[in-house]
Amino acid sequence: MFLLLLVVLVAIALVVAWRRGAVAREQRHLDDARAEAQRWYERLGGQVLNLHADDPAARQALADAGERYNAAGGQLQQAKTVRQYELARESALEGLAYVRAARIAMGIDPGPELPPLAGAHGAGQLTREREVSVQGQHYRAGPQPGPGTPYYYPGGRVQGRPVPAGWYSTPLWKTALGAGAGVLGGMLIFDALLSPGFGDLGYGEDFEDASADGGDGGGDLGGDFGGDFGGDF
Repeated sequence: MFLLLLVVLVAIALVVAWRRGAVAREQRHLDDARAEAQRWYERLGGQVLNLHADDPAARQALADAGERYNAAGGQLQQAKTVRQYELARESALEGLAYVRAARIAMGIDPGPELPPLAGAHGAGQLTREREVSVQGQHYRAGPQPGPGTPYYYPGGRVQGRPVPAGWYSTPLWKTALGAGAGVLGGMLIFDALLSPGFGDLGYGEDFEDASADGGDGGGDLGGDFGGDFGGDF
């Protein structure tokens, strides 16, 4: 009887120790995710506060970086899980991608390379200019900023289709993330600019296709934000 009781007590002690270890590991993961998100958020804040531009493309990119800074800040305030801190980190990295674009448009050193954006996986990057007319409107896209392409996009998925990083004449991704006719119109323009059935260049010829590894990308981050934070940041 004593031996059985001893075995039970040892088993209980092992379970308690394992649970405490698991809780400690989860807390370390949470603390690490929080610190990582905070680090990139603070770095973005320093850039947003200290950079100023007269060039329209650079000014627009900095404005977009500021939006991502505000979004990351809101996410950090609400975050309670590792996944939510990862999303805040992604927003901060998106903002820094806009900062790099702004610095390039300003003709200054863009700074060190950034970790790849999860949402941009498989989207690729524009390597040559595209021009197309859709429903009487003219649209352009290319790898460099200019008077006709002042809007930067760091790459990602819009309504399920990969949209490469580059400079665009219109922020089509914002239109396509809307509702109703705006979605259809935005996607038609994306198809005309990027798909092989339209324009003068093939899909694989006018931007680097980073999806050769077979992945379909990190998904639409808008869905992640909605699921984890209950709103669109």
